Amino acid sequence: MGTRTGREVAAWLARHAPVAVLTGAGCSTASGIPDYRDREGRWKRPEPMRLQVFLSGPETRRRYWARSAAGWPRIAAARPNAAHRALAELERAGLVSTVVTQNVDGLHRRAGSRRLVELHGRLDRVRCLACGALESRARLQRRLLALNPAFAAAPAARVLPDGDAALAEELAAGFRVPGCRRCGGLLKPDVVFFGEAVPGAAAAAAQAAVEEAAGLLVVGSSLMVYSGFRLVRAAAARGLPVAILNLGRTRGDALAGARWEADCVATLTAAAARLGAAVPA
Repeated sequence: MGTRTGREVAAWLARHAPVAVLTGAGCSTASGIPDYRDREGRWKRPEPMRLQVFLSGPETRRRYWARSAAGWPRIAAARPNAAHRALAELERAGLVSTVVTQNVDGLHRRAGSRRLVELHGRLDRVRCLACGALESRARLQRRLLALNPAFAAAPAARVLPDGDAALAEELAAGFRVPGCRRCGGLLKPDVVFFGEAVPGAAAAAAQAAVEEAAGLLVVGSSLMVYSGFRLVRAAAARGLPVAILNLGRTRGDALAGARWEADCVATLTAAAARLGAAVPA
């Protein structure tokens, strides 16, 4: 199946290149980062953090940052898998024009994708909501553990897709959260929380990527989040060929001229090899 699907994806890419690629959580599961939804597009885990909830009070933020402190080491240790590397090689070969990702894990960047739009931001940094100052998430982790030394010895927790972790309430009780190093303001991960608007610059860059491409390939996304689905709608409205590679149904299936329900790692690796863009081990 993987070989046949890889052959079909390779043929589609060769026919329609250069294409924009829109990726979702399914692209990173082989790197050990869980996805959000099942094959029917339903939530597999509690709904991710909403901005309104994050801003609702210090106790909510205390719980969030405690869970984030528990989950960050796993996210920081994640490495790009062969799907990320295949897309970077296909870009170098001129077959992929831009990767637009809904993921916040930074794995496309680390795999070598150069024309990259991180639609929902970056989990590897935090932003002050008062002055806008940025700080690396790794540096904040050191500050979190310095303020909460007992937390470093807490039992390993189940990591969730947004980089936080399932954590017992008693472990979050009394967790101390530092403020901005510059002004003491509230810190927020530099990502788009669920229900939050995508920043205008990122939305415009993603739209431009679709408009400049000759086709759109969706990889590992159910397209249940509108910021991704709108790009598929925009491509279809322009008459561009749309293809979807995903395990499970997606919101954009009716707009796709080609659809493969297959593992994206095996499929993209096989497709890249057939197109002379072998994926480095």
